Amino acid sequence: MAEPTVASENPKYHRESRRQGRGRKVSDNQAQAVAKFLRVPPRKARFVIDEVRGLYVQEALAFLNFIPNRAADHIGKVVTSAASNGVNNHNLRLTNLKIVEARVDEGPRMKRMQPRAQGRAYAILKRTCHITITVEDVPRAAKPRKLGARAAAARAAATAAARRAGSMST
Repeated sequence: MAEPTVASENPKYHRESRRQGRGRKVSDNQAQAVAKFLRVPPRKARFVIDEVRGLYVQEALAFLNFIPNRAADHIGKVVTSAASNGVNNHNLRLTNLKIVEARVDEGPRMKRMQPRAQGRAYAILKRTCHITITVEDVPRAAKPRKLGARAAAARAAATAAARRAGSMST
């Protein structure tokens, strides 16, 4: 008689082995939010998502508030949810959250029929999408301050005067 396999010894083995890979899909300094089955065509949502990818959360939300697009409202909600997940569940700082992954996947299509002349019917596909946003705690780099023309000229004159004073003392 054949040796019993692990699955036959323990009927729950199959389910337990499937659950092992279900852990957290993002790293410790990241948070994620997903909205599924949104009634927005994926192509239209991708136009907006491409503009906010790589921005900090606060900048992205300010940007999304002024876009007259229905997809922007849904994307704003997902970005807000991802930021809230990071702040509340993973103790990340809101000011440092940056959108590192923004993805729009195609969902199922609802098929509708449009009546046409002579008993014909045209198919209409109402597309849906899934939006996934991943934010990461990335400290902001200090930006060097840009000087105006007058300030740059004054600084150049001051360094030149300091050099002349240093060369005269020797």
